[in-house]
Amino acid sequence: MRFESLLRVVGDEPVFPTGLLLAGALSRSDVERQLSRWVSVGRLWQLRRGWYALAPPYQRVKPHPFAVANRLVAGSYVSGQSALAHLGLIPEHVPVVTSVASARPARWQTPLGTFVFQHRKPSAIHGFRLVDLGAGQKGFVATAEKALLDLVALTPGADAPRYLRELRLQGLEHLDVAALSRLADRARSPKLRRAADTIAALARQESEEYEPL
Repeated sequence: MRFESLLRVVGDEPVFPTGLLLAGALSRSDVERQLSRWVSVGRLWQLRRGWYALAPPYQRVKPHPFAVANRLVAGSYVSGQSALAHLGLIPEHVPVVTSVASARPARWQTPLGTFVFQHRKPSAIHGFRLVDLGAGQKGFVATAEKALLDLVALTPGADAPRYLRELRLQGLEHLDVAALSRLADRARSPKLRRAADTIAALARQESEEYEPL
């Protein structure tokens, strides 16, 4: 396969799997050897086994980290502080993209960023939406309510009022407190129930502080 042929096949895909190139008489071993050569000369980046991205200047679209994360682990969605920062609920920039999946935990450092995948049981894989990320890319991202509860579920001591206050949550007037409560009840977790109650109290406090005179 010539590199020009690869560019035609990949098109505007931000990342692509080896399987996308397995067609006709091409064998997997031949394709993998060619991909390895292109990685070695800097035309491609290998993100994890079987997944690649075009390196500059060959990229037609700059891959969005959330779209990349979704591809690296099937069935995953961006959550926790990554989703909260994207949704404007915390002020800090979050350099690591954190996702949730029913697959085993994993972490990859790549030229496109660092990607962390945290495990939750299959019954907890819900509460996310397909969102427009720009440049024709889309990704599955947790709702604000689910991102908060995933963060609490996966962080020791995160139901403590002090921890939740230190997140410096903002824009809580946009938080659906009723949906947060329903998600906590659905999880049947005392830890998440405590966190939901504390977050609801913080939302009420913020509302009272900014209530017009």
